[in-house]
Amino acid sequence: MDEKKVRVGLAGYGTVGCGVAKIILEQADSIAAKTGIRLELGCVVDLDTESKRPVELPEGLLCDDINCILNDDTIGIGVELIGGTGAAKDLQLAMLRAGKDVVTANKALLAEYGEELFGCARENGRCIAFEASCAGGIPIVSAIRSGLTANRIESMYGIVNGTCNYILSNMTSKGIGFEEALLAAQQLGYAEADPTLDINGGDSAHKLAILASLALGCQIHLDDIYVEGIEGISRDDIHYGGEMGYCLKLLAICDHTEDGKVSLRVHPSFISKDDSLANVNGAFNAVSIFGNAVGELTFYGRGAGMMATASAVVADIIDVAIGNSRAAFESLNMRSHEEIKDDIVGIGESVSRFYVRLMVKDQPGVFSQIATILSENSISISGILQHEGEGPDNTVPVVMTTHPTRQSKVSAAIESLDGLDTVCSEPVCIRIVDIPEDKD
Repeated sequence: MDEKKVRVGLAGYGTVGCGVAKIILEQADSIAAKTGIRLELGCVVDLDTESKRPVELPEGLLCDDINCILNDDTIGIGVELIGGTGAAKDLQLAMLRAGKDVVTANKALLAEYGEELFGCARENGRCIAFEASCAGGIPIVSAIRSGLTANRIESMYGIVNGTCNYILSNMTSKGIGFEEALLAAQQLGYAEADPTLDINGGDSAHKLAILASLALGCQIHLDDIYVEGIEGISRDDIHYGGEMGYCLKLLAICDHTEDGKVSLRVHPSFISKDDSLANVNGAFNAVSIFGNAVGELTFYGRGAGMMATASAVVADIIDVAIGNSRAAFESLNMRSHEEIKDDIVGIGESVSRFYVRLMVKDQPGVFSQIATILSENSISISGILQHEGEGPDNTVPVVMTTHPTRQSKVSAAIESLDGLDTVCSEPVCIRIVDIPEDKD
């Protein structure tokens, strides 16, 4: 089979960029044998051309001038790995206008400016490939975009942030607090020095915006997604939830209400210990998708890291070179946000079960007060856990789970409970997510 040589311009020579270069340099023969495409690094651009990297490039390949990519007509594919939404956006637009197809792992940029970038690509007869933007090395984008095209996606539940999953897994298995678990994640390189975007749920929301857009066939905006992070999670609640049969995960969720509306949200979620997602630990990612024809499919693997993400980037490069990405991009037909926005429900209208923990004074009549407030808000209790004398100043924890209830009613009840003199600290409320069972 005759080989087709494809020259690649790589912008961003950090962790993932090094992985991409390593694969192209070391696996070019193998890739050519399997695909007929011989990848060649035409240029690698980074502002830092002096620091030592784990991958050594051939002499003269690394420079700090992006024009070395933009003005080289022999480079047909531009790979953007610089991150962020400022310079990266300008760079992608410049690459597209220079006649280059774009491969990116930049979920924040696609979530915020995807419509503009896709429009520019179409205007210039180019395509954008973005498998590595969601869940690292897991081929979730191509699965939704092509493998599940025949299905109506009923719901999607994803653990898509390895940092948060590592922290919660450590808190669960070792009984440690949030700060200690975060420090361990930072020491092992699973969390950034500034972990804000991970732990506040923002990173998961970026990925959900992309995946939900593909799953629903319409433009989803970040403002459509309710976001709540894990900063306030206590090891006590992980422990009590565990006693009641639950495991805590940060989930990115896209599902439908009973009347066909769409709910999009990222938040800490108690799920049954028997669910497959409960066994996804450490920095791994997993996404469970329910299609009306295929049922449940679960995709599991490394959601981040140099080689896992680089694997997805190079796969995209190959798909662009073969022509698969161009065809998939041209057939990507999404309804406008205007057509879907009225079908997206706010978090107040969502319905779920809830875990509620109260630290209350150990005295008669307390539970009667609690029950009255719950009854006034039409909230029914499904389970109760109480330990004797565990809190300071003669307080005890009262842990309850509810039957399915509208969020707005639970919020009103929590506000009233917080106002009781017998409730000694801010109530804790965590959603319980009942992931459907796929049965014959």
